[in-house]
Amino acid sequence: MNLTTMAIAQQPADGIAGWAAGLVDTMGGPGAGLAIALENLFPPLPSEVILPLTGFAAGQGVLSLASALFWTTLGSVVGAVALYWIGVLFGRDRMHAIWGRLPLVKASDLVRTEKWFAKHGTKAVLLGRMVPIFRSLISVPAGVERMPMPLFIMLTTIGSLIWNSILVMAGYWLGDRWDVVETYVGVLSKAVLVLVVVAVVAYVAVRLRGRGRAQHRRAS
Repeated sequence: MNLTTMAIAQQPADGIAGWAAGLVDTMGGPGAGLAIALENLFPPLPSEVILPLTGFAAGQGVLSLASALFWTTLGSVVGAVALYWIGVLFGRDRMHAIWGRLPLVKASDLVRTEKWFAKHGTKAVLLGRMVPIFRSLISVPAGVERMPMPLFIMLTTIGSLIWNSILVMAGYWLGDRWDVVETYVGVLSKAVLVLVVVAVVAYVAVRLRGRGRAQHRRAS
């Protein structure tokens, strides 16, 4: 059966949509789960393409809706756990060593970040799974800070199920117009990226200004 390829007639056969459609057509639910696991490990693979396309495939009978939600959520958890262990292997000591070599940052900044994560880490992991870009990256600090694995898996499962359900159901309802989802989520992703860039620029500007004032005081 090759039903999902009907949804990507407007895209190159070797594009991401074609690749994801091939996995779903060939492997069904496990193929969708594999695609999402890889999307977690390699964020440039867009969930806003893979998940709605999986929903469209469910609407066409390639797999059941329950299977689509189960396998994509399982794939999300598997990918997140892999990133969690990268954080564990990286460790706090190495993080502090690298942080100490970075310009314009202080050890106290990392300490404050760690305290913030210790206090708000559960919310960060849960809600972070529903924020483009951060949905993958949030697993790494959870590993660095050694969040209990059962808690991490529970929060990741809940957050991933919510995010996956929204996008899969959108593709299911929209049918061959599933690619509309990519447009809207793409705008959200760009907005998040802009906010991150603005925050980084503001942080650097404040640091440079503070350093300039300190040098001026020492000179006078």
